[in-house]
Amino acid sequence: MKEFEYTAVKEEFEQWKAMGLSLNMARGKPSLEQLELSRGLFTALDFDDCVDEGVDARNYGELAGTPSAREYWAELLDIKPQQCFVGGSSSLNMMYDLIAKAWSNGLLHSEKPWSQQPGIKFLCPVPGYDRHFRITESFGIELIPVRTTEAGPDMDEVERLAADPLVKGIWCVPKYSNPDGNIYSNETILRFAALKPAAPDFVVIWDNAYCVHEFRGEYVPFPEILAISAQAGNPDLVVEFASSSKITFPGAGMSVMAASEANIEYLCGLASAQMISGDKVNQLRQVRFLKDREHTLMMMRRHADILRPRFDAFLKELDEEIRPLGIVRWTDPKGGYFISLYTRPGCARRTVELCKEAGLVMTGAGAAYPYGKDPEDSHIRIAPSFPPLKDVELAAEVFCTCLKLATLEHDRK
Repeated sequence: MKEFEYTAVKEEFEQWKAMGLSLNMARGKPSLEQLELSRGLFTALDFDDCVDEGVDARNYGELAGTPSAREYWAELLDIKPQQCFVGGSSSLNMMYDLIAKAWSNGLLHSEKPWSQQPGIKFLCPVPGYDRHFRITESFGIELIPVRTTEAGPDMDEVERLAADPLVKGIWCVPKYSNPDGNIYSNETILRFAALKPAAPDFVVIWDNAYCVHEFRGEYVPFPEILAISAQAGNPDLVVEFASSSKITFPGAGMSVMAASEANIEYLCGLASAQMISGDKVNQLRQVRFLKDREHTLMMMRRHADILRPRFDAFLKELDEEIRPLGIVRWTDPKGGYFISLYTRPGCARRTVELCKEAGLVMTGAGAAYPYGKDPEDSHIRIAPSFPPLKDVELAAEVFCTCLKLATLEHDRK
């Protein structure tokens, strides 16, 4: 872009500001149309239908979840029911609990609680999920960024850093990663399974949040990490998480923690001091509604039909308005909830600021990096799922104007 373009883009920006817009693409939330798909959840269970394989879901008991809930997740994740601990509505809460238990008690192979081991660290693939990073940061654990590629985290770097006994684990979103939308390659998965960390209690937190969340093409089967790790001699290395939050209702679904039977037994022992059981009525309601893998995948195809036009609309505007300028690059995911866009160094934060001035709220620049600090100030996470399609189209136009203006301002310095 040339200097003479600045005035025209600035005028366009001022026109957006004058419109008094109120657009929000800050988080990857399902749209109202997607929530409508689960209307039947409210009538999926009645008072006389609360017994699950001999277990009355209305009463105490079954710490690890109802039998049918454990069987449902076992089928979806291709594992055994005994490897599943079905909890409440939030997998993020279960991940926090795992770190909290490591902090207070230690994990299965810990020599002592993490709180008694000064200077511990955790690996954070970047860009990554800000709420993951906040969990470990809240315990005072040092966050170590690890570069990611289209194949997943840089495994040479992971293996090098894991040789430090103070490095206790790594956050992973292996399928349609947040925010790049990449799928870990088979080689990456095999290298994770065969990892030989110095810390005996190193944990790979495998957040399989988007395990069935394609919006382009058919369902993509994914290697089952627990079995692969066991075959590699690391049966207790990985703890996997998933939930139905973006299948039914966010914050009102059911979550699962999956691991080796030894890990589940150990973690159940710790959890027994905290709770008697999760919300089994909700677990049973979710299973009655979702039924099985086949029915769940049918539902996810309906989600895809709603999501795809929103992603297409935003990407189309980028292709038409930004690609010819050669000033940024972005991802084109086939699933998940996000697009990653990489500006020229030093332009991301200003782009997001300009968007806010123009009436478009985006995820804060730098949010996908530990401590909210993107060293190049170049990454922006785009979440087109929630607004109505017409608002996504409008937001894409506003965003492109702000991106151009931020780049021109940077070039004029």
